[in-house]
Amino acid sequence: MSESHDGSSPVWLVVGLGNPGPTYAGHRHNIGYLVADELASRLGARFRAHKTGRADVVEGRVGAPGTGGPRIVLARPRSYMNELGGPVKALASFYKVPPERVVAIHDELDIGFDTMRIKLGGGDNGHNGLKSMRSSLGTGDFHRVRVGIGRPPGRQDVADFVLSDYSAPERKVLPFVVDTAADAVECLVAEGLEKTQQRFNS
Repeated sequence: MSESHDGSSPVWLVVGLGNPGPTYAGHRHNIGYLVADELASRLGARFRAHKTGRADVVEGRVGAPGTGGPRIVLARPRSYMNELGGPVKALASFYKVPPERVVAIHDELDIGFDTMRIKLGGGDNGHNGLKSMRSSLGTGDFHRVRVGIGRPPGRQDVADFVLSDYSAPERKVLPFVVDTAADAVECLVAEGLEKTQQRFNS
C-alpha cells in the first residue's frame, strides 16, 4: 500500500464534484462542492490553489484535533464536470493516492432527494464527472458518496434538471443533507466502507 505524501499514514483524496463559478453554485449538480465546503469548514481551513494548478485543496485530518485521525486532501477541481478527471488524476499522482482511496461526492438521479448511498466502484450512470474520472484514473474502482437528487418532474430534460437550483422545499432540507453526507465521508475514511454503508445507506 502506498504511503501518503509525508510518509506517515495513508492519505485519502476526497473530491467534491461540481462546476466552478457562481452561475452553477446552487445547482443540484454541485452538491459535491457543498459537501466539500462543509468538510473544509469542519477542518477549520479554506480552499487554496494547489501547485498542480487545476484544483483548490484543503489538507487535514478527520477527527478531533490531536487524535491522529486519517489524513485527507479535499479537492474542488477548477475544470467543468466533463473534464475534471485530469485534475483528479494529477492530485492522485501528487499525493500518491491509489484509486481505492479516492472518494467522489456527487449527485445521483436514481436516488430520491434526502437519501444517499455509499459504494466502491461501479459505472458512471451517465454522470459526466464520474465518466471523466473513470477515463483519467483508468478504473472505476474508487469510492462514491452518492447524494440523491431524484428524477426530474414530468418531462423536464435531465440536463436542465441537474443544472437548475433546488426547489424551495428542498433548500430547507439541504443543509441537513450536506451535513449527513459530510458525516458519511468522515465515517468512510475513518471506519471503512461496510460500517459506513450500514449507517448511511438508505
